[in-house]
Amino acid sequence: MFSELELKVSAILSTSDSSIENRLQAVCELLKTTVSHYDWVGFYFKNGNKEELKLGPYSGAPTDHTIIPFGKGICGQVAVSNQNFVVPDVSAQDNYIACSLTVKSEIVVPLFLNGENVGQIDIDSNTTDPFSEQDERFLEFVNQNVAKIIDGYLE
Repeated sequence: MFSELELKVSAILSTSDSSIENRLQAVCELLKTTVSHYDWVGFYFKNGNKEELKLGPYSGAPTDHTIIPFGKGICGQVAVSNQNFVVPDVSAQDNYIACSLTVKSEIVVPLFLNGENVGQIDIDSNTTDPFSEQDERFLEFVNQNVAKIIDGYLE
């Protein structure tokens, strides 16, 4: 499944007649509708020079968490650690920010541009412990390809 998705993601991101915002939105929608355990898919990006993340394109239920301080929640921790963070059961996390009562697990993978952590892809699942190493490798692939197009997108 992920090898087919890699081709589709590459095709979406290489469509230069669409804005970067629209391409990222299309990737979010593709992943949410194609991967059964991806119930919310979104990008967060570093908010200028501030020590916080700002919500970018996403697909899923609306969230109040449009700004996340570094260190807060799973996304904020990844902004500091520069490491993938897989949470099999969010109820076991002390520093978890609940976006929805239906969310059971989360995976966050940092996005690097020229060696700097500039954002991340965040996936919430309503299933406990659905994420595998294949999810991690696939989301790393997504972010590597997003990094190729976002240089002018970030302030």
